[in-house]
Amino acid sequence: MDKENLIKYILNIFPMSDEKVSTITGDFEFISFEKGDLLLTENKINRQTFFLETGYVRSFTLDQNGQEVTTNIYPPPGFVNDFLSFFKQLPAKQNFQALTPCTGWTMSYENVEKYFSDIPEFREFGRLLVLFHYENLNERMLGMIKDSAETRYLKLSNQHPDVLRNVSLKIIASYLGITDTSLSRIRKEIIHR
Repeated sequence: MDKENLIKYILNIFPMSDEKVSTITGDFEFISFEKGDLLLTENKINRQTFFLETGYVRSFTLDQNGQEVTTNIYPPPGFVNDFLSFFKQLPAKQNFQALTPCTGWTMSYENVEKYFSDIPEFREFGRLLVLFHYENLNERMLGMIKDSAETRYLKLSNQHPDVLRNVSLKIIASYLGITDTSLSRIRKEIIHR
């Protein structure tokens, strides 16, 4: 299988020699998921990191009433991971589920640790990747506090219009922290302006 998208993604975050990126990507294995499959289950330790090449994944947990709450939506290309579970080898606090058929690449915790130890460029790539995910998480957290539901929807629409085309409105509403009815109203109001 061709790892061109994985290689481009890594080099875009942190440039390194062809030899080093080839060594690192050599240990990634192809993986696919059907819609609804769980990549990672709450309370299990994340032993793999996933690079999403095609498809959409969400992370979710259950609220006090047992209702699913979507905490993030992952469009391709990019890494999908519970970083705390992965790097600390602790049980995950949420589930990761394929929203569509997905393909990508996976690498074991042991290999990631080996390359962090052996290849300084990979260690720097990992640091920047975690920083990128933290920045997105922090922006989302602040947006949930400071932005109106309409502003959150418009940000998602502008940054990831593909998500709106490929993910159900129920999941999008949960991600935005609103009801399906509120999302429908917001969409109608925007269309009629």
